[in-house]
Amino acid sequence: MDYISTRGGRPVSAAQAIVSGLAPDGGLYVPQSLPSFSLDEIASLAKLGYTGRAVEVLSRFLTDFTRGELTEYVGRAYAKSKFLPEAVAPVVPLGGDGAYILELFHGPTCAFKDFALQLLPLLLTASLKKTGVDKTVVILVATSGDTGKAALEGFAGVPGTKICVFYPDGGTSSIQRRQMTTQAGDNVMVFAAKGNFDDAQNGVKRIFTDAAFAKALSEHGYLLSSANSINWGRLVPQIVYYFSAYCELLNAGRIKAGDAIDVAVPTGNFGNILAAWFAKHSGLPIRRLICASNRNNVLTDFIKTGTYDRNRDFFLTTSPSMDILISSNLERLLYLLCGRDDGRVRGYMQSLAKTGSYTVEQDVLARLQAEFSAGCADDAQTAQTIRDIWEKTGYLCDTHTAVAVHVCEQARGGDKTPIVIASTASPFKFAASVLPAAFGVAPQGDDFAQLNTLSKASGLSAPDALAGLQGRKERFLTVVAPADMKQAVAGWLSLF
Repeated sequence: MDYISTRGGRPVSAAQAIVSGLAPDGGLYVPQSLPSFSLDEIASLAKLGYTGRAVEVLSRFLTDFTRGELTEYVGRAYAKSKFLPEAVAPVVPLGGDGAYILELFHGPTCAFKDFALQLLPLLLTASLKKTGVDKTVVILVATSGDTGKAALEGFAGVPGTKICVFYPDGGTSSIQRRQMTTQAGDNVMVFAAKGNFDDAQNGVKRIFTDAAFAKALSEHGYLLSSANSINWGRLVPQIVYYFSAYCELLNAGRIKAGDAIDVAVPTGNFGNILAAWFAKHSGLPIRRLICASNRNNVLTDFIKTGTYDRNRDFFLTTSPSMDILISSNLERLLYLLCGRDDGRVRGYMQSLAKTGSYTVEQDVLARLQAEFSAGCADDAQTAQTIRDIWEKTGYLCDTHTAVAVHVCEQARGGDKTPIVIASTASPFKFAASVLPAAFGVAPQGDDFAQLNTLSKASGLSAPDALAGLQGRKERFLTVVAPADMKQAVAGWLSLF
């Protein structure tokens, strides 16, 4: 299976796409065709554990990797020492009306990004060898909170790599910031960027498309790549857990093979819900995809109207990983919905860059709305949902998951189609918001006092990955303007 840029160009192998991250023309790589899993094959996956399912699914997308290679990498990525539950991504009933929580936060950084970023370093280093690249790869990441730590954790100490993360100054939870600024490793660097996530993301994109900078890096033995979900190697592992969730429901007798389910995802950069779309179009019986947004509801408006407009107020919310107005992965979906017409996609992206908005044609909007529905929740609705879930079911969820649950409740009405809700982070990552929402307790003291208070109130143990941050010195405290991000990277790498 080869890959093509959403803006045209020649096909490349999976390994080439993973090494490049972003295509040279600024587009994103997508498969030239999609695999097709039969219902019998999906039923067979249910007999396997998570790692077995991952090998089977990934082998259809990453065809220039051998089964032996994938078995090794998947086994290392999802080892019991990193993912505590045997199921890796357990599916938990939420009440009795056919709603289920897909828990994606049991990895080493307590967020769903671990599923991709424990595997990506292994795929990337193997891809370098497959493509004959003999350079040190410099990973640049813009993060709204969770990607940064997960990428740092995955790449720290990996030979032949360096990683630099930019996060929006003041735009993450305190725990998320500490996870990044205390990161150990000689090959890591972290900067706070002034502004919001979109400012950081645009700064990283400018670095990627700077030909002169790329040349300077090459002369010093470096090659740029990405660990954001613009990199296909970041997105493809996420397809697996939707297949796995379906298998878990089969094994529990909640559905029969062939039964349709809905999937709801709290959405920011659109990669996680897009992975569910790829799973659907590879044969998984998904009926519709529910895109849940917070107060930064640019995606909600787009799905309802066909106009994407980032010219709006930006809000800092209690679900900071979704505080995004430019959802990069949407470009992949647009390319596929408009019949792989790269000319149309280039037009959308040029309009977005020049005016901050674009409007898709009616045929594209019709295809979009045939598969996606959307809704949003503000902070008050999010908090109320956390309280309601806790009081009705005894389940404690984080602020992002609560956004998805709220939108699901609005979208489902009396529909009893089984629905899988992606839970993207541990509630302990956002203790300052979860405490007053679930228990009416005002957060007091530092981050770790809040973790302890939430643990006592809920009867749940704070994850060691978070509680263990106490006493660790913050190593990275530099704040840079987006215009100075390239210079910051150059200084870190001693280019000039």
